[in-house]
Amino acid sequence: MEAKAVAKYVRMSPIKLKPVADLVRGKNLSEALTILKFTPGKGAEIVEKVVKSAAANAENNFDMNVDKLYVAEVYAHQGPTMKRWRAGAQGRASVILKRSSHVGVTLKER
Repeated sequence: MEAKAVAKYVRMSPIKLKPVADLVRGKNLSEALTILKFTPGKGAEIVEKVVKSAAANAENNFDMNVDKLYVAEVYAHQGPTMKRWRAGAQGRASVILKRSSHVGVTLKER
């Protein structure tokens, strides 16, 4: 049995979220939450929020034992990109890409 949680359209580039996701993949739930708590940056806060949501889903919806949970899968995929324009040199326009992500976590029991 597995419990999932997904945060969609997070306004952060997946390039910044993927290294944080790699830190907790395969770890026990308590260890993963500790790592995320002490990892600097906004990316760790977002992943931590999704991990806590998945843990709450496991406990309340599936009656899983929280002490036996581990992070089976974590991903940070590319979401839609907002395109914005900024004045460039000599009357040109420069594009600014505001990227977004979809962050997902799957927890399983050992």
